[in-house]
Amino acid sequence: MRKRNTLKRNSRQRNSRVIGAVGLLALAGTLVACGSESDTAAPLSNAAESSDAKHPEWSKYTFTIGDNGGDGSEALAKLTGVFDNASYKVKFARFTYGPPLVQAAASGDIDLGSVGDVPPITGAAKEYGFKIVAVNRSLTPDQAVENIIVPKGSKLRTAADLKGKRIAVPQGSSAHGLALNALKSVGLTPKDVKLVFLDPAAGATAFNTGKVDAWSIWNPQSAIAVKNGARILVKGLPPIDQTSSYYVASDTSLKDKTRRAALTDVLKRLSREFAWAVKNPDQYAKALSQEQGIPLADAKASLAAYSNRVTPVEQSDIELEQKLADAFQEAGQITKKVDVASITDNLLPAGYDSSRLTVD
Repeated sequence: MRKRNTLKRNSRQRNSRVIGAVGLLALAGTLVACGSESDTAAPLSNAAESSDAKHPEWSKYTFTIGDNGGDGSEALAKLTGVFDNASYKVKFARFTYGPPLVQAAASGDIDLGSVGDVPPITGAAKEYGFKIVAVNRSLTPDQAVENIIVPKGSKLRTAADLKGKRIAVPQGSSAHGLALNALKSVGLTPKDVKLVFLDPAAGATAFNTGKVDAWSIWNPQSAIAVKNGARILVKGLPPIDQTSSYYVASDTSLKDKTRRAALTDVLKRLSREFAWAVKNPDQYAKALSQEQGIPLADAKASLAAYSNRVTPVEQSDIELEQKLADAFQEAGQITKKVDVASITDNLLPAGYDSSRLTVD
């Protein structure tokens, strides 16, 4: 029995790594800590709290931060110097979307990363070893960060019109949750449509060539498509969609007391970096343009989707995630009950809010 369990575990680990590799664009080899690229004083090079600046016991660590789709984190780290005086090193690994990032966190290939509301649910349903450790709350919660869009000239006018249609969606992503809840809001289920599971790049191709009738996708892809003539059919706003995303971390990093303390410092510095970026939108847009390979104007148009504040997970967040997890199980999109509270492990102290940090 032990051998069979070991084989199953090894098989699951191999599958995780293979699937993760599909969604992993690049594992950045650049170590960001211990010096930014410029000799000019970087704006956050001395910004860490004095109590967090010197920890020789952390010097043995190198943390890998999962970058979800080119969120600007690596470029901003170099620009701001936020990790310059950290006692550890960091590097970045870029993923095309959330589910492979969660798998990488579970397998220990990364230590920390931010994903949408659904990947933690689908990951937990597969018994991956990770935890939700913080929340990215939108600073513009009245603006959708993802939408269901239809091509120029489409006759579809409401979510009810999706019945019988083909909808492209990245499986297990926040956009999957938007599609599910949009259908539910008009009395439809996934059985009433054809969900075509495609990663963002393949979804763009299918949408632009007319192989699907609609596309559930986030910004900047949604904003770029709309600029080119597509139309928003369903906005990703409450009550059918969340505007928050979630940081996840590997169980391996969380269970070790010293490593956990260092990882908390990583998260605090990341949140400080993004707080600085929100107050410097031109630099933020340049970082997004650079990492995503999109025109600067498109990056500026998508800034609202990246303007967040980082806080601990609250009970209301757990309840929202639990409701979404139950909806996924009810719709047959996952086969196992997920207890969101059991996969939540706050890293940040109560009351922490990155929007209140001094970053000028």
